[in-house]
Amino acid sequence: MALFENLNQFVSDLDTTSIAAERKLTLSPLVEYIQEKLDKDQSIRLNLICTHNSRRSHLSQVWAQTMAHHFGINNVNCYSGGTEATALFPMVASTLASAGFEINMLSEGKNPVYGIKFSENEYPVICFSKRMDDDFNPKSDFAAIMTCSQADEGCPFVPGAEKRIPITYDEPKAFDGTPEQAEKYKERSLQIATEMFYVFSQIQK
Repeated sequence: MALFENLNQFVSDLDTTSIAAERKLTLSPLVEYIQEKLDKDQSIRLNLICTHNSRRSHLSQVWAQTMAHHFGINNVNCYSGGTEATALFPMVASTLASAGFEINMLSEGKNPVYGIKFSENEYPVICFSKRMDDDFNPKSDFAAIMTCSQADEGCPFVPGAEKRIPITYDEPKAFDGTPEQAEKYKERSLQIATEMFYVFSQIQK
């Protein structure tokens, strides 16, 4: 099933030539992990991790799940977690909405639960802040993708992970409350979308 029309246009406009050769080397372990799992007909579980599980890890989770669907890579389940639980930052949801996702708030409170849909008939990506070892996340047979340097340095060991892959992103939180906030979140989302597009475009089915 195709992506939502506006989201599909957003994805069609992504330019992977903007990814530097050095960055592609950083992404290559994730390409290799997914390819190896696919070749063995095994489930592909990715847990995207940053310190607070509020911004970069959620952007990465949503874009990775979306690109797996876009490229028809089956048996991919993307999760996210942190070294502590806070809440998904509302600007993340707004940024994804502007790219063409359908955002549904499933529960409110200090740590709201969001259902983020990329296609009419597919399950939404369930997003809320949680520790990486939360019961919602897999306990074994997954790759831990470290999306921030703080979590990468602070978590040399991720329980249950069969592979640990650092793919770190600059923190858009630095621009919260400034006139540049929306622009910087879009910039980070675009970078993550472009890189996840590249990763899944490399997979041979």
